[in-house]
Amino acid sequence: MINAIFFDLDDTLLWDQKSVKEAFVATCLAAKEKYGVNPDLLEEAVRKEATELYSSYETYPFTQLIGINPFEGLWGNFLDDDDNFRKMKDIVPLYRKEAWTRGLKAAGIDDLEFGHELAERFPQERRNLPFVYEETFKVLDALKGKYKLLLLTNGSPDLQNTKLDITPELVPYFDHILISGAFGIGKPDPSIFEHALNQLALHKDEVLMVGDNLMTDILGASRVGIKSVWINRHNKERNEVIPTYEIKHLEELFPIIDSLNKRS
Repeated sequence: MINAIFFDLDDTLLWDQKSVKEAFVATCLAAKEKYGVNPDLLEEAVRKEATELYSSYETYPFTQLIGINPFEGLWGNFLDDDDNFRKMKDIVPLYRKEAWTRGLKAAGIDDLEFGHELAERFPQERRNLPFVYEETFKVLDALKGKYKLLLLTNGSPDLQNTKLDITPELVPYFDHILISGAFGIGKPDPSIFEHALNQLALHKDEVLMVGDNLMTDILGASRVGIKSVWINRHNKERNEVIPTYEIKHLEELFPIIDSLNKRS
């Protein structure tokens, strides 16, 4: 019998990739207006520089453990009470400036001051552009009250809570919100899934994990024996991680839950 649903946040309920893309578009258009630079080329260059820089810092192993990507580093503040997050807080202002300045340079513009300006603009644009998938609230409305709902998200508590602050309608649906940075380790580590089960006092057979990432959401669920639902909206290729179910739209959850509950 399914009694609870664990949901991932980014690119499962929130359309984070679109928010990041639109923030890049808005920021790079400012460079086009000033210098006539191709915004697509600038975005590509900044993404490349950001990714390379991000992996060069001493905090990189920690970001991998918790699950914080380079583009979250371009707008997060990391005001969390932890030594690793304090290091990130100190690093990110320079990281942002370097990523944008180097990206501009790669696009043929050598302007340190303007790079710093774009580095400050990107976080503002990202905060102004939260996107939620169109079916998210309809699905949560149908589940709320019938099942316990737990949000299980990788990342910095400060940043993940910022995402929830700018989409406040999401929070009331959940009985528990579990953020990897507060717990100490992220998906796919089995311990965070076991902790989530303990939070709801449920057995693994009573839960479905829904997420978009095979290597975190689905792998982690499978390691503790939780049935998983891979939301694959963009026809990604499967790898060696096999979900229990695969769907393209969140509303496809309902027949899965119904069939599981009829069997029990």
